[in-house]
Amino acid sequence: MNRHPVAVALAPGHGPGIELEHIRVLAQSHAYRSDEPQVVRLRWAKPSLKANERLPGGGSRNAARKGSQNFALRTWVIEHLGTGTDRDWDPEALAADTLAALTLDPGQARALSANWHDLPTERIGELRQHKNMTAHLDQLMAFIPTGPTKDRLNSWTEVRKYLP
Repeated sequence: MNRHPVAVALAPGHGPGIELEHIRVLAQSHAYRSDEPQVVRLRWAKPSLKANERLPGGGSRNAARKGSQNFALRTWVIEHLGTGTDRDWDPEALAADTLAALTLDPGQARALSANWHDLPTERIGELRQHKNMTAHLDQLMAFIPTGPTKDRLNSWTEVRKYLP
């Protein structure tokens, strides 16, 4: 039986690396295609998220890269294709996932950024990861109701200006 290459690559136990990255980018590009119906574009966005999730590599750098890619695509879908009942396209779920991925609070990040040139390379990298993982917040804010979550996200949009 011939299975679709995306299904094969995303099957548990399939090899890591370049194939998954290729699938992530290919599926994402199909999701972005404006000539496709919304339902088709949403179906393409899912394997892009799944491939991103399965990309190999541990450590905070890879987690931040994967988080940034996930958050950017989810924000794009919410902004261009709309929200829905699926958790991946729920702005409040995305806000919660973003806040959960951040290892510093905005006050810590702002304090560290004051003299970031003097910090060890690893700490500068951590600040940069936080900047990348919050890059989507300006677009997401329009979909978040007023309240504590929006206040926390807004703190990050302010702090981002100071991060390396």
